[in-house]
Amino acid sequence: MFWKRKGKAAVKARGSFAIPDGQRVYAIGDIHGRDDLFAQLIEQILADVAARPADHITLILLGDLVDRGPKSADVIERAIGLREQFADLRLLIGNHEECFLAALTGDVRRLRYFMRIGGDATVNSYWNSDIALAETSVENVAGLLPTMVPESHVRFLGMGEDVIEIGGYAFVHAGIRPGVPLQKQTLADLRWIREEFLDDGRDHGVMVVHGHTIYDDVSEWPNRIGIDTGAYKSGVLTAIVLEGSARSYLKTGLQSDNSGAGAIVQG
Repeated sequence: MFWKRKGKAAVKARGSFAIPDGQRVYAIGDIHGRDDLFAQLIEQILADVAARPADHITLILLGDLVDRGPKSADVIERAIGLREQFADLRLLIGNHEECFLAALTGDVRRLRYFMRIGGDATVNSYWNSDIALAETSVENVAGLLPTMVPESHVRFLGMGEDVIEIGGYAFVHAGIRPGVPLQKQTLADLRWIREEFLDDGRDHGVMVVHGHTIYDDVSEWPNRIGIDTGAYKSGVLTAIVLEGSARSYLKTGLQSDNSGAGAIVQG
């Protein structure tokens, strides 16, 4: 459910943070099962790379590939295939991947929680039983689902990272605990934190690029940049493009005229 977070006056993030010379970074926000938008955005990125070659291209997926949208299995399969086009492909583990992997242990309690936060769409994207998903018990789903998810998908998600540092930028899924060094951040904060990070204006020493919290548009602040634009519902999937001290954005669909301090949703 969408809810409104009290907005602040729009502030542009300062431009003193930089990516090392010769490198360009593309980081994609929360995809949440929208393989159609994922495919469109990858096409835009490849076209940008072709038009503006760089010595080293890094593609980062900020996590929450799965849940809510209809094609989570296809999103993961596409992400795995991107290794053929992007030699430096990196994945962050989001809170939804964390819950998905937990649900694949066969634990009924964990599966119930996963399905409550949008995992029902993920389960449906993998379900290949003769028994309709809506007609079977959660206990049966807990037993069958692990046999339906390809090992390559589990292995890919299991190789995901929690923090990626490149130059003056740190990429995380949800955010960081302010005042705590990056190397001492907990997984719970990196994958789940919200207000304590979003409402803190102190300098983190790096520019933090994150997803997890949905805004109407890219949310730029002096210490963080949020690029989760709610693709599963809005049709807008966003990538930040970083090269040197410059940054720009690629997006699918039509973007709202509202400022970056607009509607957000629990991730």
